[in-house]
Amino acid sequence: MLDVAIESDEEWDSSRSWEPLVRTAAEAAVAESAFPQLASACRAIEISVRLTGDEAVRALNAQWRGKDKPTNVLSFPLADAADLQSTNVAGPEILLGDIVLAHGVCASEAADKGISVEDHATHLIVHGTLHLLGCDHHDDVEAADMEAREVRALARLGIANPYEVKT
Repeated sequence: MLDVAIESDEEWDSSRSWEPLVRTAAEAAVAESAFPQLASACRAIEISVRLTGDEAVRALNAQWRGKDKPTNVLSFPLADAADLQSTNVAGPEILLGDIVLAHGVCASEAADKGISVEDHATHLIVHGTLHLLGCDHHDDVEAADMEAREVRALARLGIANPYEVKT
């Protein structure tokens, strides 16, 4: 069972409930990950998501990655591979980790791509969740695998391939 803890700052549209978007994006990412069994795990699985502003993300990016600038999404994995493989045995809740999205960067990128903030935020949650599940893009092989998983997860949600070059 996937639990999503979500916190959103005032910069994110408070008239919209972000919880269903975050939940469906995370579930789609889990389904396309190397650990799809997490969707039906006996143990509770939790992801924490914070929707915040660029300044908060800039501070986190500077502190944890040494890059003093905002970025669209940050992921902080907490579970290791052994945790992810032992979800159907009795035990405490597994905390996958934290995902943080920067509103200004997300909105700017969405506008540049000509898509809604919601669709871009969904992509970033998928991307962040895959990071929590061990995917990365340090080299071309890893990047291609992660991108393919993202595209499949987004297709599950009816969202077009964000990497497709439009002519």
